[in-house]
Amino acid sequence: MQSLSFNNNDKMPILGLGTWKADPGGVGKAVQEAVRIGYRHIDCAAIYGNEAEIGKALEEVMQTGLVKRDELWITSKLWNNAHAREEVSIALKKTLADLRLDYLDLYLIHWPVATRPEVIFPRKADDFFSLAEMPLNETWAGMEDCVENGLTKHIGVSNFSIKKIEELNSAKIRPEVNQIELHPYLQQEEMLNYCKKHNIYLTAYSPLGSGDRPEAMKAANEPSLLENSTVVNIAQAHGCKAAQVLLKWAIQRGTSVIPKSTNPDRLAENLDAANLKLSNQEMADLAKLERGFRYVNGEFWTMEGSPYTLTELWG
Repeated sequence: MQSLSFNNNDKMPILGLGTWKADPGGVGKAVQEAVRIGYRHIDCAAIYGNEAEIGKALEEVMQTGLVKRDELWITSKLWNNAHAREEVSIALKKTLADLRLDYLDLYLIHWPVATRPEVIFPRKADDFFSLAEMPLNETWAGMEDCVENGLTKHIGVSNFSIKKIEELNSAKIRPEVNQIELHPYLQQEEMLNYCKKHNIYLTAYSPLGSGDRPEAMKAANEPSLLENSTVVNIAQAHGCKAAQVLLKWAIQRGTSVIPKSTNPDRLAENLDAANLKLSNQEMADLAKLERGFRYVNGEFWTMEGSPYTLTELWG
């Protein structure tokens, strides 16, 4: 499996298992099966509500000798209601307890959005802190504390625009990863080039279009990646699945990618996508699919009176 190397020689497998929307009762089995067939990169988050089940699965695969801790790359994310500096390590310690781990490989700020400590999902404007009230630099200082205290080896961000990354101007440790929505309908070339220049790795979420996300998050008549004729034709030429083409597209751009599945057959197919080779012409054909379309557009942070707007969020 190809990997991305960090300055300290740690290596993040370029293809991992996403766990957003993985159902309770199924995610643990999926993690165990994924590790059994060769996955070594598991992407988690506190807000997904399944870290305790994932932790039990991780403990079991390590206790049985199937894999050692230092052979795994485990990522998790800080939720919006723990952005105060002193709350960051508390949140990470809760994640570590749930995952039954002593440390994370990577911890990310989930969104550049802050809510009050008692608020999980905001329902009104007063549930938010603005970034003037809760600056990203303060949250980032808490992330740096976690590195210094051995709670995580690496830190990064998620859903950050270039402008938001540059707001971390007091950082002692620069962000090493930005996890964002990436696929042929949202190729984010400017971000890709920026991150390459500044030694930041990109991780692609929703690489297949996130068709199983909640209906409330879906737009009417949104385009399907898996049914796109260009993607389908390339898949037919290779005798593979459309999903595999989309995953290899991400890998060949040098970005890590974290498709979610709990189906054993699809877990294996997704992993096998790393062995596919797309031609220059096929990559060029996929590049023509850009349409600036977000499946996860962030509108849920922009209710009336909110300090957050889509323009402010994405730049």
